[in-house]
Amino acid sequence: MLSRTQKKILLAIDGSDQSLNAVRYVSELLASQKPEVVLFHVMRKIDETFWDLGIDPAYHRRVVDVSAWEVEQEKTVQKFMNYASQILFEAEIPEESVTAKIHESKTGVAREIIKESMNGYSGVVVGRKGLSKLKDFLLGSVAHKLVEKLRHVPVSLVGGTPQLGRILLALDGSEGAMKAVDYVGTLLGGSDYEVTLLHVMREINWLICQKETEDYIPSELEASSEEKWLKDEGVEMGPVFDEARIRLINAGIDPNRVKTKLVRGVSSRAGGIVEEAKLGGYGSIVVGRRGLSRVEDFFMGRVSNKVVHLAKDMAVWVVS
Repeated sequence: MLSRTQKKILLAIDGSDQSLNAVRYVSELLASQKPEVVLFHVMRKIDETFWDLGIDPAYHRRVVDVSAWEVEQEKTVQKFMNYASQILFEAEIPEESVTAKIHESKTGVAREIIKESMNGYSGVVVGRKGLSKLKDFLLGSVAHKLVEKLRHVPVSLVGGTPQLGRILLALDGSEGAMKAVDYVGTLLGGSDYEVTLLHVMREINWLICQKETEDYIPSELEASSEEKWLKDEGVEMGPVFDEARIRLINAGIDPNRVKTKLVRGVSSRAGGIVEEAKLGGYGSIVVGRRGLSRVEDFFMGRVSNKVVHLAKDMAVWVVS
């Protein structure tokens, strides 16, 4: 479990507007927590083999041009880092708590971020997607690689400009979901954020009847069985909600700001979670990475993956 004093965030930035939105998101979400923030930029330089071309006079001008490009690249990166740092300072995150790291790529952007994340971080934050002003690549592909590969530390994909103040925490009764609860508690304990614990129950007509025809109408017996299944699942979620609520309150979140909600009869759990976030004005969704639910026989990993793809204008935290 994350120590209350160990709030060290790796904020991977690429120079795009979306990565600046990620900086602003962290500055506003965690300002009261006074975290340690490392701004991390992976800079691609020209491969060393290119410089060997300089021995041929025909390539001399090209080498000079590339050298000038690299110098300009470094200046642009530093300017962006300074601007990002200033955003954090203005949110009253102490200057001594902010570090800017410019790292030269040797193995690829995603791999370099993953390697850096091994150094005692409590979370990794990255902009969902945006054409970088510093280098011509889409960070989106890097972001999704991080969600896939980072299993030792929670990762957040920030899309758009997420609303702040309310967190939607998806529960499925699994151990992985409870880890997400603990993470939210230790990350935001003592803040005035509102946290809603949400469980979504999918309609099961097609699971019961196992018919493939679109015009199939379930019998009264099947409809009754579905209703009983939904009722039983709702009853089983009661203790799960209670346990999650207690953990959040013990972590320092105001009891009056911990809500619970049960949504029934949706065709897609992931779709239901994202729709609830949109309707309720939640800017952040928190899901467990993966864990076979005790309440229903499905892998949360599939749901969390879909939530990441659907919640394009929100911040989605995936907690391992």
